[in-house]
Amino acid sequence: MIEITSRLQQPGADAPRHRLRLAFELRQKTRLRTQLEGGEDAWILLPRGEILRGGDLLLSRDGRVVEVVAKLERLLHVESDEPQALARAAYHLGNRHVPVEVGDGYLRLGFDHVLEQMLRGLSVRVSVIDAPFEPEAGAYAVHTHTDESKQAGRIHEYGARRDGS
Repeated sequence: MIEITSRLQQPGADAPRHRLRLAFELRQKTRLRTQLEGGEDAWILLPRGEILRGGDLLLSRDGRVVEVVAKLERLLHVESDEPQALARAAYHLGNRHVPVEVGDGYLRLGFDHVLEQMLRGLSVRVSVIDAPFEPEAGAYAVHTHTDESKQAGRIHEYGARRDGS
């Protein structure tokens, strides 16, 4: 069994030879028994509070590099020609603490027939798709800073510095 214990902070020249395909629900877990794409059993033992994203590279105790692949999931894809309608839909989903992926002109969330009906009532276009799901981490997401702690802080994952640079 491969034991995955950390993220690879600075990827090397070698491409990962192992892949781990997980739905978003499982990419939120820091303690997980699973299998690599090739069928080998894997045990994930990562620091608490980390969310795995598609494309992340992980390192096992024995030095193997594993790429995280976001599994296709059944999702609601929400669009509108009216920005206010899309913002209203995002507000109602946020009010229900629903994980939402925000894209250029669309929202995506896990399939739920009740939320689908609510969204249709808000006059937005809703379709059911199969796609990788990468929702927002949220304003209170746990994150760490490496050598950035000596510099101006970053606003979560957005990359903007508080000092405006």
